[in-house]
Order: sequence, then C-alpha cells, then structure tokens
Amino acid sequence: MAKKTDIPKFGVLSDVTVVSATVSTAGPFAGELMAEMGADVIWIESALAPDVNRLPNAFSVGLAAECERRNQRTISLNIPTPEGKEVLFRLLKKADIFIESSKGGQYERWGLSDEVLWQVNPALVIVHLSGFGQFGDPQMIGRGCYDPIAQAFSGYMALQGWADRDPNPAHYITSDYFAGWAVCTAALGALHKARQTGQGESVDIAQYEVALRCQANKLPEYLNHHVQTKREGSRNQIYAGWGSFRCKDGKYVYILILGTAIIKKAVNLLGLEYGGEEFPEGIGGVLHDTPGAKLLDAKLEELCASHTAQEVSDLLWPNGVPCTLVMEYADMRDNPHYKARGSIVEWPAVEGSAYEGQKVRGPACPLRFKRSPSQIWRGGPTIGMDNEDILEENGFTGEEIAALYEKKILRKDGPAAKKFKIVEE
Repeated sequence: MAKKTDIPKFGVLSDVTVVSATVSTAGPFAGELMAEMGADVIWIESALAPDVNRLPNAFSVGLAAECERRNQRTISLNIPTPEGKEVLFRLLKKADIFIESSKGGQYERWGLSDEVLWQVNPALVIVHLSGFGQFGDPQMIGRGCYDPIAQAFSGYMALQGWADRDPNPAHYITSDYFAGWAVCTAALGALHKARQTGQGESVDIAQYEVALRCQANKLPEYLNHHVQTKREGSRNQIYAGWGSFRCKDGKYVYILILGTAIIKKAVNLLGLEYGGEEFPEGIGGVLHDTPGAKLLDAKLEELCASHTAQEVSDLLWPNGVPCTLVMEYADMRDNPHYKARGSIVEWPAVEGSAYEGQKVRGPACPLRFKRSPSQIWRGGPTIGMDNEDILEENGFTGEEIAALYEKKILRKDGPAAKKFKIVEE
C-alpha cells in the first residue's frame, strides 16, 4: 500500500493530482507518463472485473499492467453505484485532472456529466477518451473500440502491409499509444489554462481521430488529388534507396536515402556517378520512374548480400547515409547506446504481484528532463491494494470503508496465485 506521503517528490508534475478511471492501454499509458513526471496518479479500476491488461498469456501474467501502471496508486471501485459516485466525488474534489475511458456518452448516462463534476470541483480538467468521441453519428458514439478497430476506422490500417495482401494493423497497439500521448498532452495543456482562469475544461479525445492525424500527407493527397496511397510493404513506393534490405547474416537493415547531401554521399560511396543522367546534381530523391532507381537499389542489394547487417550499418551510417539494423530485443538489450542512455530500466514489483520480491525490466520513461528528471518508484499495483490509504486521505472512516467492502463497492484481491520467476541475462 502507498499513502500520498509515500510518493517521492520529483519531476515537473509533483504538485499535480490525477484521477484516472481508465482501462486497457491508452488511458493508463497517459497516467503512467504523468506519474513518471511526478504526479500522484490514482487509477480507478472496476470492482466488477480485472482490467484486461492483467490477463495472463503463455509467458507471463500482467506484465502489461506492470508496465503501463507503474508509479500509480489504485483503488478498485464500482463507480456508477450511489456509493461509488460519492467516493469519486471525494477524490475529484482534490484532483487537478480526471481521465476516463469508456464508450462515448457513458458518464452522461451514469449521471456524471461535466457539469455535475464541475459542481464538485469547478477547476477540474476532464478528459474523455473513447473510440469514436462524445458527439457525432448517434450510431457510432456508443460503440466499443480497441486499437485495431481504431486503426481500421481511421484509414491507418489501409496503409499497413503489402499491396497484394490483406491489410494488417500496425503492431504493437500503435493507436493506443498515439491516443495516450494525446490525452497526456491535452490534459496538461488544459491544466495550464485552468490554473490561469480557475475554470476547468473538458476534452474529447476520439482514438480514431488521433490515428487519422498520424498519417502525414496521405489523407490530403486523396482529398486534394484523389490519390489513395497503396500499402507499400517494406520498400517506399516513391523513392529508391528507402526500405528494408536483407543482409548476408539473415538480418535486416533499414536504409533511407533522401535529401541532396545524402544522395551525393550514398552515390559516391557505392561507386556510382553523381552528376550524370542517373543521379543529376541537386536531386532531392531518386524517384522510382527515373534511370537511377533500379541501379541504386541493385547496388544496395549487392552490398547487403555480401555483408552482415552490422557491417552495412557501420559502413553507411558513419559516412552520412542513414542506416540502422532492424533491431530485435536481444540487439536492444546489448546495444551500447541503449545502455549509455538507460533506455531499458528495472523497477521493483509491488508486494502481492506475480513478480513480488523481484525487479521487472522494461522501457525507460522517454521524457528526459535535465533539472526535474522523471523517476520510477513503484511497479504496477495489484487490484485495490491502495483502497484504504486513498479513502482515508479523503476523509473516510474505517467503518465507512468496511461498509463499502460489504456492499461490494470496493474490491481487493490477495497475492497473485501464481508467481513468475524473472529470467536473468
């Protein structure tokens, strides 16, 4: 268990309190980012069923929750009951930000509209995260959504894979993380304004719209020129010298030859003639319908076929040609740059988890602050493990808490039945 006073003081958000009634990945990821910047993030998990990210697979149990809920405290609560609403109101009275993820309009249907919540806390920032938003076509608003559904509806999935094969979602749950970043950004922007004005704000994040926005110029190309971008596989369909290349050792490199200076360096390095018909001086990209395209790709394929992926990377990148191994996790774990930056870290699992007494390894917080660094002080909590601490901080007595348990408004699960041993390197 963890009281508010147990949270170390660190980061740029150490004076911010967030209540996050979110599920799966997108919303909890936003909470994790804020918690790693020092905010007190109270995650409300449903008392009716465990979050889907706690489900086991063949290799582990709950590692998704372990990663996406680290640094957060938790209370397991049945929100739409009268007692659950009262608990929520008490939490929100002291909060700066409230994030909820549900089907569009769910909180309105529960009688928890923005106006009701602002009666509790007029300065509260409210972020609604849903698949399809809080307004629009009535047939769409209340539909459930997961990452691949958002990718499919947004047009993002139509860009993934190969033109002669079925469209595939971009792995791994890309639009969930897009949406999490959007929630975090919008919440902090709204909080900045609320602290200036004393008035709260309500933000409507539709996951499909976030994925729609993350497609560069592809939608404008269709809307303005009626060009539907085709799935292009591992090679760019506009420019040569851009894509994945298989190397002698069976590993892959990704090469991107684009820009006048880079083209000149690449052409000279590959022993080709720069400034002639194939590669005219000053070109910014080698288009596929130009004389040099096949020649450039052929030279790169020849280079890769006769060298390992590391050798190709060591030749091209230091000579000004962007190129990297297509990294697998073993490569990342042992990579000097990953080690120097601390891109992979470890944190202590909480008491009662499947990894109790061990340190879990995973990605570091990508937000690097020089003066107020982020920190991981706690792993993902077990179901309801902070119920008493959170409720007592908000004025509930022991008798009131016991009554909430008796009515099944609260839930707390004991230690994980199955323990998993972390495999050492």
